Amino acid sequence: MPHVRRMSFLAALAIVGSASTPAAAQPGPAIVSIAPVVERKNVEAGHMFVGTVHPIRRSVVGSAVDGRVTDFPVNAGDKVAAKQPLAQLLTKQLEIQIAAAEADLRLKQEELRELKNGARPEELKEAKAKTAVAQALHDYMQQKMQRTKALFERNAVSEDQMQDDVSKTLAAAQALVAAQAAEELIVAGPRPERIAQAEAREAVAQEEVNRLRDLLVKHTIIAPFDGYVVREHTEVGQWIRSGELVAEVEDLSEVELEAQVLESYLDHVRLGTEARIEIPAVPGRLLVAQVTAVVPHGDERSRNFPVRLRLKNQFDAAGNPVVKSGMFARIWLPTEHRDRVLMVPQDALVLGGASPLVYAAVPDRADPQKTTVAPLPVQIGTVFGGYVEASGALEPGMPLVIEGNERLRPGQEVRVVPASRTAVPGEATSSQ
Repeated sequence: MPHVRRMSFLAALAIVGSASTPAAAQPGPAIVSIAPVVERKNVEAGHMFVGTVHPIRRSVVGSAVDGRVTDFPVNAGDKVAAKQPLAQLLTKQLEIQIAAAEADLRLKQEELRELKNGARPEELKEAKAKTAVAQALHDYMQQKMQRTKALFERNAVSEDQMQDDVSKTLAAAQALVAAQAAEELIVAGPRPERIAQAEAREAVAQEEVNRLRDLLVKHTIIAPFDGYVVREHTEVGQWIRSGELVAEVEDLSEVELEAQVLESYLDHVRLGTEARIEIPAVPGRLLVAQVTAVVPHGDERSRNFPVRLRLKNQFDAAGNPVVKSGMFARIWLPTEHRDRVLMVPQDALVLGGASPLVYAAVPDRADPQKTTVAPLPVQIGTVFGGYVEASGALEPGMPLVIEGNERLRPGQEVRVVPASRTAVPGEATSSQ
């Protein structure tokens, strides 16, 4: 951080005198809370590096199938939710194929059910009746053949008639065997192998339905996560092939920055180290990121090593991200030890003007029983917990306004009340 000549506490009072308006013109005292400037010794001071803002996640979304785009409801800049449709492909022909596959599946399921259910009672009754008929015919032919045989022995019938009755008796016996076997098959039910074959046919039909349904799902191209559409790669009516791009989506709930840090500074940079971020395109905000990675492979010529940081994004009243991908950033990382550093509470900083400033609570020159405020421009460096390294017209213990400082005017009378929360150096606090 550049060296700035420090002013005395009396000089700060002089600023109040020159900036104050007449007491009669002042409104009632503003309600504020204060906290002191803190002096820390043997601490790590910062050095500025430059970097670029990158999204925490970025997905180039493509199509998994061929098809014609029938709907493309998003535009670059739109906010999308996870699984929200980005594009819809034509599905009519696929829906017809699915209907046919589902009908074939139902056929296979009914065939399997028929096998597993076995014969109906009426079928078993019919088989028993056929067996009984065959048994009766068999018994009749046996008796007839015995009579014919006795007559043949007395030469009362011809040999041809005898042979005819023998043949009919054998046929009746075979018919009985066939009827009995048919009845036994119905009683035993279908073979396990036939049931297994039918189950396999049903499984094949089911997988075909699953395949087509999966294809149908892929005809709707969806956002992989919550984020913003940053590029469009297709339009309604366009034919796209599998693997071709549809849109690009970035997650900006958090952003990532990367600084190239000289090897001699790396000993001061550790995982979880806080760093103040300045983004010129986003003035008036105190941004604090944390180191998430120190890449152990540097450039052999510059001896710089990539240090990555993660910053939780902020959003405006319309819900749009304040920090956007591609923005230029200045990154303040601790890189050296200093014997003495003054630190101010993060909440004491008033940003958005030409330079950061704090409001010091000082006695009014005309009436020391009253307290007024004096704006003090400061230059800020690294962060430490809820405090920020600062230089300017500051003294250790100087009371600074940390609550109620958003609308203060120079010289305005204030009334000090206890703070709703007192920051402690080294305590982790969120960025403002």
